[in-house]
Amino acid sequence: MLICVLAINNGIKIIYNIRMSYLAYKTKLKLNNQQKTLMLKSAGYGRWVWNWALDFKQKAYDEGIKLNKSQLRKFYTNHVKPLYFWQSSLSSRIYQYVFIDLDEAYKRFFKGIAQSPKFNKKGKCSNSFTIDARGKLITIGGKLHKLPFFGWLKTNENLPFCSTKKVTFSEQGGDWFISFFIEVDFWPTEKQRDKVGVDLGISKLATLSSGVVFENPKTYNKALKRLK
Repeated sequence: MLICVLAINNGIKIIYNIRMSYLAYKTKLKLNNQQKTLMLKSAGYGRWVWNWALDFKQKAYDEGIKLNKSQLRKFYTNHVKPLYFWQSSLSSRIYQYVFIDLDEAYKRFFKGIAQSPKFNKKGKCSNSFTIDARGKLITIGGKLHKLPFFGWLKTNENLPFCSTKKVTFSEQGGDWFISFFIEVDFWPTEKQRDKVGVDLGISKLATLSSGVVFENPKTYNKALKRLK
């Protein structure tokens, strides 16, 4: 996204170009057994709703009825969810995003850039789900984070203090991860030259013809102790 900002300085109009970009983060969570169980139940909830929605949408299409995500969500909330009392103990935001994801999957299919949506089978698809704070921003920062529905969760590493609209939890190899993205503004720098020569080396990582030198980070030597 490109935004033009007009500023007045001593009667002179100055236009700044602000480019919106995104930074994505993904890091491992430190969960106790109770939290891991809740994560697995939440992922199973999302998988159950996905399969129901896909089946319902396909049957409706066979009858000549096309349902959008809003219609699906409304029908599910009013007529299906009340039949399954166990779902009331899990976050309702999970199934909200299932309908969004299914709608996006069909859009990619009709554009010819992806296969038609498939049913998700336990053990044969990744455990993941997305939640938000019902329109409010979620504050992230440090190692301990208060998240909607799940309360306080700890990460292995410090995260920058920031705000995000939604977070995604996913399981890999028995470990759970949290991922999210934030919007950042940056001011593009003016182009100084058309071309620059790069000389790669060992003692110096790279030396540019403009005189800029990049030191060798020597990451292997720094990590050797931990590797051992």
